[in-house]
Amino acid sequence: MLLSRVSRLLSPSLARSNHSITLFPGDGIGPQIAESVKEIFAAADVPVTWEEHEVYPILEKNGKTRIPQPAIDSIFKNKIGLKGPMRTAIGKGHVSLNLTIRRTFGLYANVRPAKTVPGVDTPYSKEGVDCVIMRENTEGEYSGIEHTVVPGVVQSVKLITRDASRNVAEYAFKYAVDNNRTNIVALHKANIMKMSDGTFLEECRKVAEQYPQIKYREMYLDSACLKIVKDPSQFDVMVMPNLYGDIFSDLTAGLIGGLGLAPSGNMGKDGIAIYEAVHGTADDLTAQNKGNPTALLMSALMMLRHLEMKDKADLIEGAVLETLQERKFVTGDIGGRATNPQYTAEICRKIRAAS
Repeated sequence: MLLSRVSRLLSPSLARSNHSITLFPGDGIGPQIAESVKEIFAAADVPVTWEEHEVYPILEKNGKTRIPQPAIDSIFKNKIGLKGPMRTAIGKGHVSLNLTIRRTFGLYANVRPAKTVPGVDTPYSKEGVDCVIMRENTEGEYSGIEHTVVPGVVQSVKLITRDASRNVAEYAFKYAVDNNRTNIVALHKANIMKMSDGTFLEECRKVAEQYPQIKYREMYLDSACLKIVKDPSQFDVMVMPNLYGDIFSDLTAGLIGGLGLAPSGNMGKDGIAIYEAVHGTADDLTAQNKGNPTALLMSALMMLRHLEMKDKADLIEGAVLETLQERKFVTGDIGGRATNPQYTAEICRKIRAAS
């Protein structure tokens, strides 16, 4: 099927037959596409109960940002969540809510698969794309440590720690083994950032020694951007620091047709996992009812496989792929004219017909 199962770091609470899922609908088209996921899950009779929470920034006296306590309590209780896109102010305002959520729940590894989608034509459709980005999720340039040195001069700190680097490297190698992947490439710029990226590579090398069955390589980030565009088949699993992963995963999303098709999962300690679409809030599409729910839906299917509900995930995925291949009810971002409700309704119809 389209999405490989994510390596399972399941807690005992995930072994229940019915699952409570925390849902953060988000901003812009977030509530619209989240509603699509709920409708499609209902059509497939997926045994979940949604606990929906609004997420917004709360500024504490110490200057730090947090999210509402009920949302925090829900994730810690359920251990699993689905998150829509959240708006982040540019050049001002509070710390990114995405970053706040990752820090709050210790979501150290961001898993972003990129695989050719049948029915979505790209220059790479014939050869196919099938790779996975493993992005360190908590530090790097996204640590949010900035200050003015003197007027007109701003310094931004890139924070790299051995613990965070080792965590994402260990997850990447475990994922590769669990998903029958054969090689891992660590992307870096250690030729320039010798201490920070050098530390990241040192931890990757230590972990690689424990997995002799996995071929391990290292590659400059800029070189990898060139090579993957020329021949995506060279790449399998790629592990990298935070900023690199954010940029590189958008590149790989472009190879398969765009961010509207790109799923993502954030894996944390103690079995916590939060799945999300990687695109933005697309505010211009909200009033038009044209938001494409595919990325959030595919992220939700990653979640179902994490919860060992493979049959339900396969049923929904089959309906999605059939709808995309027929091209009758697809949204504008992938070449169609359908609205969000039309696309959602067609997937639900196919699910009911196959059930």
